[in-house]
Amino acid sequence: MKNKVFEKGYFPVSDGHNLYYERYGNPKGVPIVFVHGGPGAGFSPKHRKFFNSDKHNVLFYDQRGTAKSRPFASIKNNTTWKLVEDQKQLIEHFFGSQKVYLVGGSWGSTLSLVYTITHPETVKGMVLRGIYTATAEENEFYTGGGVGRFFPEVWEQFASLIPANRRSNPTKYFFEQMQSKNKKIRDKYTYAWSFYEICIARLNLDHTKVRKEMKKDKFYKSMSPLETFYISNKCFIPENFILKNISKIKHLPVSLINGRYDMICPPITAYRVHKALPKSKLFLTIAGHLRSEPKNKQLITQEIRRVCV
Repeated sequence: MKNKVFEKGYFPVSDGHNLYYERYGNPKGVPIVFVHGGPGAGFSPKHRKFFNSDKHNVLFYDQRGTAKSRPFASIKNNTTWKLVEDQKQLIEHFFGSQKVYLVGGSWGSTLSLVYTITHPETVKGMVLRGIYTATAEENEFYTGGGVGRFFPEVWEQFASLIPANRRSNPTKYFFEQMQSKNKKIRDKYTYAWSFYEICIARLNLDHTKVRKEMKKDKFYKSMSPLETFYISNKCFIPENFILKNISKIKHLPVSLINGRYDMICPPITAYRVHKALPKSKLFLTIAGHLRSEPKNKQLITQEIRRVCV
């Protein structure tokens, strides 16, 4: 793919954070903001393939503490509301008064929804994949044993790292270990958290492939501490905040794409959001969580081209 990155650099926001960004496509094209997952996963060149570089003007950026943003993996002054403020600043700076489309997956869907509920006047529509609304029910399924019914061997390996008396809150325990003064302990739990997530993210599990991916791409080093920090703090939003406030954005076109076999973001959440948004379209795919799975990939591309015009 021809590289059409026409600007990149660091964007200073509050509290000493500097966000790495890239602008891709046509500077005069349809304004789109790509909202990556995690928290802490960052964006990569692979994400460009969903967009039309002749028609779209896409802003990619790494959220606070993520990937190339500075300071790396920092949890200081790092909350959902800080990320909402950052996104507002970025949109105002790069797109002025233009309304933008948001494209995001997993945590990116959460942040997109929270942002749009807070600033509906700045958004024209959304294409979201792997819908997550940060409720206790969703988090309990993910780290409370629900996944073990489908990936028993993966769950057993994950749970074996948690003392029996701490298994009521695995996320908090993992987060504490990642803050250890002992580097070996920090590294062990940082790797193990993401290994668990990546294993259950795909329709077909291949442990060897997962290890190769993690060795090649070190994104997990910011994703694991930030994910556990956010989930331990209920993502800094009140319980069921998104569905309780979703009527504020019922006028917007929204595409919701979710793997029917998504173990991280089960499709019931996408279904509930769809029922609450009259102008939404719901696509349940024969896929797991990953954007790269064929059916997810196809529909993300299709819906971006349909919605973002």
